[in-house]
Amino acid sequence: MNLDAYRIASEPYYQPVGDEIAIFEAAFAERLPLMLKGPTGCGKTRFVEHMAWRLAKPLVTVAAHEDMTASDLAGRYLLEPSGTVWHDGPLTMAVRYGAICYLDEIVEARQDTTVVIHPLTDARRILPLEKHNEIVPAHADFQLTISYNPGYQSAVKDLKESTKQRFLAIDFNYPPAAVEAAIVAREAGTDVELAGTLVAIAERSRHLQGHGLEEGASTRMLIHAGRLVRAGLPLATAVRSSIVLPITDNHDIREALSAAIEACIR
Repeated sequence: MNLDAYRIASEPYYQPVGDEIAIFEAAFAERLPLMLKGPTGCGKTRFVEHMAWRLAKPLVTVAAHEDMTASDLAGRYLLEPSGTVWHDGPLTMAVRYGAICYLDEIVEARQDTTVVIHPLTDARRILPLEKHNEIVPAHADFQLTISYNPGYQSAVKDLKESTKQRFLAIDFNYPPAAVEAAIVAREAGTDVELAGTLVAIAERSRHLQGHGLEEGASTRMLIHAGRLVRAGLPLATAVRSSIVLPITDNHDIREALSAAIEACIR
C-alpha cells in the first residue's frame, strides 16, 4: 500500500522550546512509544507533524473520542458487492505499512479501546486482529505517539497506569512570552507588538485557571485573534470572539476576563 497521501509535503513551522526534538528522534530511532502531555492548543499536534516531516515518514492521525471502538482503530469487515471484505483501520494501516500513528487526545477514548495498543508498546510490537484471525507484526518504521491533556484528568477519564507506563513522555506547556509572541506573529501574519499584546492577554487568562476557568487562552486562540485583526476587526472585537466567548459560558468569568483584557489593550 502506498502511504504517500499521509506524507507531509512542506515543513510545518515549529519553534522548539526545549529538548523535545532530540527526545522524539531518539524515541523513533529505538521505536519506543511516546506520550505528549500538555494543555489544549500548546503545539502538540504541530510538533508531531513537524517530526513526521523531519523524519520523512507518513503520519496517520486519529482523533480519539468516547464513541471510538477498537474496530475503529484496528479494522472491520464491510459488506461490498463482491462480499464481506476486511478493511484495515488507521492503526493497522500504520502498523502494517510503516508510519507514525498519532492518537490525539487518547484519554477521550474508552479504556477498553485503548488496550488494543498494548501489544504494540512493548517488546512484542504486534497488533493482534482477533476478528481477522491475524497477528500483524509492526513494520520497522512504525512508531506510536499519543497525546492527552492532564488538565482534564479525573477518576472517570484518565489513562490506566498500565497504559501510561508503556510510554516515554514529553511535557508540553505554553512557551515563554517572547517565543510565544514570535510564534503568534508568524502564524497570524501580524506584527510582533500586536502578538505581544495577545500573549499578555493570554497570560491574564491563564492566571484565572483554577479560579473559574479550566484552562486559559491557548496559543491557537491567539493566532485566531491575530488573524481576525489582520482581516480588519478591532482588537477588542477579535479578542472577544476568539478568546472570551469560546473559553467560558459563565457571565461573571467573562466579565472578569474582559476586564483583565481591557487592561492589556489600553
